[in-house]
Amino acid sequence: MFNVTNAMSKCENGAMLSIKSQVPHRKDDRVILHFDYDCFYASVFEAENPALKDKPLAVQQKQIIVTCNYEARRRGLRKLQLIKEAREICPDVIIVLGEDIGRFRDASKMLYQFLRSFSWSDRAERLGFDEVWLDVTDMIEYNISLLNQHDLSQSFFVLQKDDPTQGFSFDASCYAGPRYPNSTSTDDEILSLRLKLGSHLAFHLRHELERKKGYTSTVGISTSKLLSKLVGNMHKPRDQTTLIPPYVCRNGQVSNVESFLDDYEIGKIPGIGSKLAQKIRRHILQHEPDFEKGLVYGETKERVFVRDVRLAGDMSPETLEKVLAGPGSPHGIGNKIWALLHGIDDTDVSFAKAVPSQISIEDSYIRLDTLPEVLKQLKKLSFSLIERMRIDLVAADDDETNQSPRDGDFEQEQDHKGDVADHGLEHIAVEKESAQSTKQKVRSPGKWLAHPKTIRLSTRPRMPLNPDGTRTRSFKRISHSAPLPNHVLSLTETIDALAEKLVHETLIGMFRKLHPEKAGWNLSLVNLAVTNMAEAGGESKTANGRDIGSMFKRQETVHKEFTAYADEQTNSQDEEQMMPQAEPAQRSSLEESSFLLHSNHEMDDNGWIEEENEEDERCGLCGMSVPLFAMPAHLRFHEVVDE
Repeated sequence: MFNVTNAMSKCENGAMLSIKSQVPHRKDDRVILHFDYDCFYASVFEAENPALKDKPLAVQQKQIIVTCNYEARRRGLRKLQLIKEAREICPDVIIVLGEDIGRFRDASKMLYQFLRSFSWSDRAERLGFDEVWLDVTDMIEYNISLLNQHDLSQSFFVLQKDDPTQGFSFDASCYAGPRYPNSTSTDDEILSLRLKLGSHLAFHLRHELERKKGYTSTVGISTSKLLSKLVGNMHKPRDQTTLIPPYVCRNGQVSNVESFLDDYEIGKIPGIGSKLAQKIRRHILQHEPDFEKGLVYGETKERVFVRDVRLAGDMSPETLEKVLAGPGSPHGIGNKIWALLHGIDDTDVSFAKAVPSQISIEDSYIRLDTLPEVLKQLKKLSFSLIERMRIDLVAADDDETNQSPRDGDFEQEQDHKGDVADHGLEHIAVEKESAQSTKQKVRSPGKWLAHPKTIRLSTRPRMPLNPDGTRTRSFKRISHSAPLPNHVLSLTETIDALAEKLVHETLIGMFRKLHPEKAGWNLSLVNLAVTNMAEAGGESKTANGRDIGSMFKRQETVHKEFTAYADEQTNSQDEEQMMPQAEPAQRSSLEESSFLLHSNHEMDDNGWIEEENEEDERCGLCGMSVPLFAMPAHLRFHEVVDE
């Protein structure tokens, strides 16, 4: 087997050795930006209350700090720190509860839509609440075609193809913001120019995000999702970094990609999860790595870096395949990880989705070992899951109906506002009483953008105690899936009632399949998710066809002012007399088809046909009933005849 150390660490005598055939081919024809909102969870509270920006602020979930702002970090606080420890280190820290993730989800959606609005290709992919990738390759290529190569310092970046005045001035001869490495010497001028434009676009978007939305961010600029995400970490907060060429080993020089990745711990590489990283560490160290002790799962005490894996004497795609193979491992995992070790990631930035691919709710526990407590937690998770489904998957229906509000609506709102002051509850009661006494226009429950087909229950059992009283840490989850009951998609029942029904009719049975024994288990985590989304009709690129109902409603709105209506006082006999008089001698094929369609409807006394007739309009000139979509052409026909 070849010597990876020599082949991967240097290019001897200006040429790659036999390893060259083992290194995956690079495709650096894209420009991808990775946005990471600075201290996102804390920033949401700071946006709500700007007075918190200069104070040490920490967000609490359970008994730990899930995140804190940079002022708190400057004073010694960190993520995943116990609340008690945080107060000892920084007594004046302001701690806010982050259990309700609704405010974070709303802020994330708002920021995502803002960044997405700049994309031409609609390739805008979210990762969690606080990260977004944008593939801006088409924008970069278009603006490169507009550059004056003789005066790059006086360039203008066009943000909208149909309006060349929308954009910003920039200097295309240099990078915007920090770069890695600091040296700008490169023999790949084409890639360098593309990344320069990408850095200026990132600089503009980053400042627009702060100016218009009040959130700062850190941006990475490179040619893949992997590299753009990692390089952005170099200069935080409120900054950006561009990974500049060369990206490949040339002229006896190590590539900037290799030198950049070498210092990363193997578990920090996106795409290499905790289980895979553990297997790789075990192979390199030749023993089981130890972990930090504590309430929260800690990091490994023995770190293995990318260079350690790449330079291992026996390392190759085949070796990685053997090391990482096992039940559930995908075929070709060795080649995939081998590519990641070289900074190669050809995965596309996904198109913006109208709906998420899955919705998941979970909670962790110090001890969960009784069935009554499990039922209580399942009810809590079910409520949160259905609530989030309605937020993420239900769109407001444009139709409004004259009806009284459902009692369940107010009950549900009170459930969410259990801590509202008395005057708030009185206001709700007054509103309810007023609505019942007076008919008001209220919005319908809405419509589903997608229907989840599958519900999944996952648990993470704790390992039994060892003879010495210690407990071996386990990351393993066990799961069971089942069809999602249709009643969960009801928009007329309260969430509380649906959650209760879901637990007793579905989740209890799923839980018993995972844990058939009545006792003896102790869970550290429970996760509830809906997956297998079947997107409904709509206008998005990922929609399952067109939303016909919405299309007709829009046509009705657009064509309303151009539609002629018959006099309401005209009786059916007058209409019959009017039709032959106004009817032209020869009909077009379109008009004849419309007439025959109308006649057939009159002959069929079917309830569905009656519903279809509601979509027809009667021409005020000739009295003919014409489908709504054909009315503009029908009126145009009269204009031609009259001329």
